Amino acid sequence: MVVGDFAIDLDTVVVGAGPGGYVAAIHAAELGQKVTVIEREYIGGVCLNVGCIPSKALIEAAHHYQHAMDSQEMGLQVTAAKLDFDKTIEWKNNVVARLTGGVASLFKKHKIDVIWGNAYLKDSHSLRVISDDDKAQTYTFNNLIIATGSHPIEIPNFKFEGRVLDSTGALNLTEVPKELVVVGGGYIGSELASAYANLGSHVTILEGGDMILANYEKDLVKVVEHHFSEQGVDIYTNAIAKNAEQTDKDVTVTFEVDGEEKKITADYVIVSVGRRPNTSNMGLEQAGVSVDERGLIPVDAQSRSNIPNIYAIGDVTKGYALAHKASYEGKVSAEAISGKPTVIDYHAMPAVCYTDTSIATTGLTLAEAKEKGFDAKKAQFPFAANGRAISMGETDGFIRLVFEKETGVLLGAQMVGSNASDLISELTLAIECGSTVEDIALTIHPHPSLSEAVMDTADVAIGFPTNI
Repeated sequence: MVVGDFAIDLDTVVVGAGPGGYVAAIHAAELGQKVTVIEREYIGGVCLNVGCIPSKALIEAAHHYQHAMDSQEMGLQVTAAKLDFDKTIEWKNNVVARLTGGVASLFKKHKIDVIWGNAYLKDSHSLRVISDDDKAQTYTFNNLIIATGSHPIEIPNFKFEGRVLDSTGALNLTEVPKELVVVGGGYIGSELASAYANLGSHVTILEGGDMILANYEKDLVKVVEHHFSEQGVDIYTNAIAKNAEQTDKDVTVTFEVDGEEKKITADYVIVSVGRRPNTSNMGLEQAGVSVDERGLIPVDAQSRSNIPNIYAIGDVTKGYALAHKASYEGKVSAEAISGKPTVIDYHAMPAVCYTDTSIATTGLTLAEAKEKGFDAKKAQFPFAANGRAISMGETDGFIRLVFEKETGVLLGAQMVGSNASDLISELTLAIECGSTVEDIALTIHPHPSLSEAVMDTADVAIGFPTNI
């Protein structure tokens, strides 16, 4: 390590190149700032490299494989469907490489410098970066954006090694497990369970709470649970995972349900019980940056911490740990540094779980709306009554709108079914624009399309349920 090195002056520094950091860096550069990114692993962060993107690529491949195996109802009998998992992994990796390469090209376009290593704050205007070869360099900065993301939680007796995997390890398997145990039935665990079940694994989910996907309403989750049942997935709720014992061939998980101890032997176990912010061991205290009991950095409406020139975005702040939330906050922080009167002011934050029958939500649920004092109602429409869904053979699920009774202003939406991740955007925009359910009902939607179900749900809301 170098002692007494001369500091190099920088303007705007972004620590972390994930979907929050790289968006913040690019937007800051667009606004005329000279930007430097400090990254310790890879451009694109967890999301592009070992999270959102590779998981969705694997989910999509698994979905196509399952359709090839099970399309007899449409008259398609595929007798020689074969999974070449090596090819699947190669394709997944190519998807990742294409996107991360794209971000690197954008950095070059906007003249954004990248420094590789770990950043440690010395005070509110300087930091040191230590590289893998233990070389160190001090830098001063005018403004700093902390976008360091989060890491998987490791639970007792389930150390991430060998056949005990975190989500990153689960996405880097070189074989499809015959038997797979997933500890944690949140959105990451459920997505991986769905993908590997479609690829041919027998999956067992161990969830500590009384239901999987606890952040979503029960009637939405019920549709996913039904699909899991059709996939042969076993779900244990109120299950306490106690330990994992490995051999060179398998891993045996001991867990407890209703006071009874059980064991499952599997090829691998994936532990996905949540994530913690990456805010420790980076010198925040030396810079005077406040951190709460959960390791999160409190920020104001411009993503500014208690130190005026230090900002924090994404998983290191309160709220949803979602890539698109981090990107949104990245833009806000970049504009705040440029002196623009921008603030975090969204009314709706979409959230999606990419299980084979996916869930998407935005805005308020009916219960949340009533808790906030709204005189709210709901309207619902099934995909089973949508022509496009019927022609696709994807009739499970429904769309629900939550709206103010007197004015019809849309407050929230929830849906479960095919392409929910794409359909939710229209309703997020409607909430942000203050639209009413009548506005949606009077908006012409293409026929036949899944989006028509949005219009049909609005028809139900205004009292003219044309198609049911």
